[in-house]
Amino acid sequence: MSSIDVGGKTIAVDEEGYLSDRNDWSKDVAVIMAKADDCELTDNHWEVINFLREYYEEYQIAPAVRVLTKAIGKKLGPDKGNSKYLYELFPYGPAKQACKYAGLPKPTGCV
Repeated sequence: MSSIDVGGKTIAVDEEGYLSDRNDWSKDVAVIMAKADDCELTDNHWEVINFLREYYEEYQIAPAVRVLTKAIGKKLGPDKGNSKYLYELFPYGPAKQACKYAGLPKPTGCV
């Protein structure tokens, strides 16, 4: 099992970098994960990350990209609820990469 160091605390992650215990999540954890991918989190990133965390709390599942795109469109509007916008923010896959930064499990159906 791998780990990341966040402010002197060692946090366990799986072989793909997802948190082993989602209770270990914090904004600092998300920033460290993003830095590892050469990504600097902007307000737009946080909007999606926070949306995913709320979605997970309500449904107890990390949405696949199609469901994510549709749900974001409903909540944040069509300019943000489209694949092009989400892939610009999360080029490694909006559902997969954003869920990782949000401290959620890998979405079902993601390779």
